[in-house]
Amino acid sequence: MPWDPGQYLRFDRERLRPALDLLERIPLEAAEDIVDLGCGPGHITKLLQSRWPLAQVTGVDRSPEMLERAMLSTLGIRWRQADLAEWHPEQPVDLIYANASLHWLDDHPTLFPRLMAGLKPGGWLAVQMPRNHDRPSHQAAYEVAEQEPWRARLGPLLRKQAVAEPEGYLRWLSPPASHLEIWQTDYLHLLEGPDPVAAWTHGSLLVPLLEALLEPERELFLEAYRGRLRSAYPQDEAGRTPFWFRRLFFLAQAR
Repeated sequence: MPWDPGQYLRFDRERLRPALDLLERIPLEAAEDIVDLGCGPGHITKLLQSRWPLAQVTGVDRSPEMLERAMLSTLGIRWRQADLAEWHPEQPVDLIYANASLHWLDDHPTLFPRLMAGLKPGGWLAVQMPRNHDRPSHQAAYEVAEQEPWRARLGPLLRKQAVAEPEGYLRWLSPPASHLEIWQTDYLHLLEGPDPVAAWTHGSLLVPLLEALLEPERELFLEAYRGRLRSAYPQDEAGRTPFWFRRLFFLAQAR
């Protein structure tokens, strides 16, 4: 089951808010080389190009489906397919921007210092990662995946805390950084439609789990998951579903 750009972009407005918040905080006046690491369908990559029009912007993603979507409406941006866990720049760059992509990778104590090493002196690493693993949206998926008949296949795929505590990133990034900012934000999204939280995670959290199941099993898994979410996320009087989502941000400048 490949990544579906359409499903991911169903909540584009809500997903765009933290990306813009991160972009606005980057204190970089001019740049020659910028990388959007985990660029997805490329809508944020275009914003990077607009802010730094003189820079060579490169979008990197593992998913060919996402990159195919990204290539449809952009000019002057280089697109590269690569495993983010192994990617490194051909030469040091001014900015590595990673919005909602690096939480899919393991070994953060090694990953983030390595990314810092790919920056020019004074360059910036700008990162946003979802940190909602202890909320019902994620816990319900873990609970269903650990039940029969899914436990054997889905249990090994669960990453119950893909993003560490903020103090961890402070330890790992302080040595290579001359300046470091770390913060968290809780976003309230008022979602509409039937089972909207399940629709949200269908384009992100659930992708590797559903990929491991055959088609008849996927719908059974989704129905069990949706059932848990309906009680955890009731609609308000206006028929909307309030959905709180926590995200971790940091900006690190290379020495």
